[in-house]
Amino acid sequence: MAEKSNSKEQSLLRALCALVIPIALQSLISAAVNAADVMMLGSVSQEVMSSVSIAGQITFVLQLFFLGLSGGLSILAAQYWGKGDPGAVERILAIATGLSFGVSLLFFAASEAVPELLLRIFTNDPALIGLGKIYLRALAPSYLLMSVSQMFLALMKNTGRASRSTYISASSLICNIILNAVCIFILFPGNPQAVAAGVAVSTCAARLLELVWSAAVTAKSPVRLKKAHLLHPDKTLFSDYGQKTAPMQLNYIIWGGGVAAVSAIMGHLSSDLVAANAILSTVRNLAIVVCSGIAGGSILVGQQLGRNDLENARTTGKLLCICALVFGALAGGTMLLARPLVFHFTSLSETASGYLRQMFYISAVYCIGKSFNSTVVGGIFCAGGDTKFGMFCDLITMWVVIIPLGLLTAFVLKWEPVAVFLVLSLDEFVKIPAVVRHYRKGHWLKNLTRDSAAAEEE
Repeated sequence: MAEKSNSKEQSLLRALCALVIPIALQSLISAAVNAADVMMLGSVSQEVMSSVSIAGQITFVLQLFFLGLSGGLSILAAQYWGKGDPGAVERILAIATGLSFGVSLLFFAASEAVPELLLRIFTNDPALIGLGKIYLRALAPSYLLMSVSQMFLALMKNTGRASRSTYISASSLICNIILNAVCIFILFPGNPQAVAAGVAVSTCAARLLELVWSAAVTAKSPVRLKKAHLLHPDKTLFSDYGQKTAPMQLNYIIWGGGVAAVSAIMGHLSSDLVAANAILSTVRNLAIVVCSGIAGGSILVGQQLGRNDLENARTTGKLLCICALVFGALAGGTMLLARPLVFHFTSLSETASGYLRQMFYISAVYCIGKSFNSTVVGGIFCAGGDTKFGMFCDLITMWVVIIPLGLLTAFVLKWEPVAVFLVLSLDEFVKIPAVVRHYRKGHWLKNLTRDSAAAEEE
């Protein structure tokens, strides 16, 4: 019996590694490219780096929609793929892609028409708004490209081609960093306006590569994007998709709105704090890449649930929780070890450097809570269609606790900027007790699939 149990655990670990490693590598490359971008832009000027960081908040908000829509795709695609029903996965892909393109079209139009209005949400600094406006207008076409490519990449991860999605994303990101370097150091050295426009156009070119490649791969796969499914979506699957995606999408909007509010609070406190946070966020994202890969391992949980294999789904969930805590702690330690290197390659004002030194310690601890909650709430719960818990959890945590405390400490009590940053970083730990309690109840252990023929008849 012991040998059988060990064999089962080894089989689960191999299956998890096949998912976690490609997704973690994809996140690592993405974070590394972002880090290089920040370093390169910082070499031009702190002002350029901060303006691009603030304008990037618009992209961040759009990506929340991509996360919600691709998350709904992942929930149902993983279970139907585990069940062995690629036809249902194909119809779900069409639903997600159509909605994604519609949302991106709105962001594209707003970024081209009223970029200054969007940027004023995050800062009132005229210099940052001026550079950010140039960057945002040039970046807007990439939103339409991403709306399709992100759905294709999510599909690959859930249908046994996670490594292929990694190759595509990696190539796109490497292309982006090369083009950015050409703009910053060869074409437009010392010209902040041209640099801002150039790096945005570089991103558009990289996203075009990503779309063309992912579309070519999807066209040759068992699951394809078909015009008939786009024009005439399956009503039953559309209903199922909406029921699982809507709470997840609201969750991302609530959480992302909270993150945007946090950025706005810091943006109105100090430009030095904005600069320090731009670098810190990049380093933190680089440190927790493996944690995002672990959360991606929940795809295996979804596939097991689609096969009605509840016992293995529970075992896999427990293994993911342990890995999330371990690698969250390792991520925090990595951040602290990286501090000397970060200060060596960045040029900040004395005030911003002082903020950054203190913020490193806060973020090192933050990584543990972030890793655990991302894996459990954003991964395990969603794999079984349990998307409402995360929505209510983030609503209470961000908008009832953290944002009011942040506003109070920043603008009423007038605490020091780093003290306000500490308050704004408590969200992941505020929610942990509720997350653990909900996990133990096991409401996430659900098979969501329908009989395909029955679904078409209804």
